[in-house]
Amino acid sequence: MDPRHLLRLSRLARNPPKGRRLIVILVVIALSLGLYGFERVFGWPEGLTPDQGLRRIIR
Repeated sequence: MDPRHLLRLSRLARNPPKGRRLIVILVVIALSLGLYGFERVFGWPEGLTPDQGLRRIIR
């Protein structure tokens, strides 16, 4: 780990975030995990997958 990360974590441990900010952080983490789980269960939509054979050279 980078020493900068350790310093930020130590500052976070000494001064934990307020309640509202903690809720925002937990909601973002929950949404991310939910989207990841949805993608794992139902797969990636074919319409969002780029075509590998149609690469064009832009000059």
